[in-house]
Amino acid sequence: MNLPGICWPERLNLARLPTPVEPLPRISAEEGVEIWVKRDDLTGTALSGNKVRKLEFVLAEARRRGARTVLTCGGIQSNHARATAVAAARLGLRAHLLLRVHGAPPPRPEGNLLLDRLAGASVQTITPEEYRRADEIMAELAARESPPAYAIPEGASNALGALGYALAAGEIVEAEKRLGLRFDAVVHAVGSGGTSAGLILGKKAFGLGARICGVNVCDDEAYFRRRITGILRECAARYAPHLGFSEEDVTILDGYVGPGYAQSSEGDLAALRRLPRLEGVFLDPVYTAKAFHGMLREIRGGRLADCGRILFLHTGGIFGLFARGAELLG
Repeated sequence: MNLPGICWPERLNLARLPTPVEPLPRISAEEGVEIWVKRDDLTGTALSGNKVRKLEFVLAEARRRGARTVLTCGGIQSNHARATAVAAARLGLRAHLLLRVHGAPPPRPEGNLLLDRLAGASVQTITPEEYRRADEIMAELAARESPPAYAIPEGASNALGALGYALAAGEIVEAEKRLGLRFDAVVHAVGSGGTSAGLILGKKAFGLGARICGVNVCDDEAYFRRRITGILRECAARYAPHLGFSEEDVTILDGYVGPGYAQSSEGDLAALRRLPRLEGVFLDPVYTAKAFHGMLREIRGGRLADCGRILFLHTGGIFGLFARGAELLG
């Protein structure tokens, strides 16, 4: 692959790309600012959302190493775990998922967990305390297999996975040229940092002028500035040696975690209900609803108040809706 600024490793063709960039005219009229959406919820059907972009690079390396099993981790309704299970099935690999649960596991599989099971993944539930050792547990499990299984970090958020969103930044530049416009900011949800790191890397490599703004759905600004900068520095060392990064490259719109990870505030629920009714676009309760709510709040008088045209990156997650129907319709 010969594209600007980055030494690109092997990549699989798993996602349906490029994804559309579409206006949101009714939300825009109500908010008084031009809002567009990049539909990364349309990267596929079951193999959908932002995770598949990262898996194109990560699973290419797993195959190159000869792995027959891939391991990964996430919450019980993890979009990343589901995408990994589906991609593994497509490639003829086994998937073993370590999924975090609070209390007893669900009595029956719903949402992403149902798809994990249908795709043939083996599922191991672990407590939040055990989850803090997830990378160590996966390394131990990987070593027991011959050839060794390939362990994918949470969200595939490492330097290799981040390359998927460097390419997405290039798609945004091409969309701007095609549409004859420029975005002032690209806003997205931040849960493990890989999407942010990739977008910032791609911004430098492809010359994207928009600010990259992440709305964190867990932890805080200081944590993600450190984590994303770490991924970026690893990216530079491995794939873009002439590019330098610091924490100043990272913009986090903190303040919208609400009750906690995967727990919805009233503002999150209002955004989640409003968008499909106005635009026919569905958000998810863990990531994109928080990010969309945060974006609207910042447009109304915060850190995005000076932006005339904003692109919201829809990172998918629709299957997470199906496990929380009563709450979302309440």
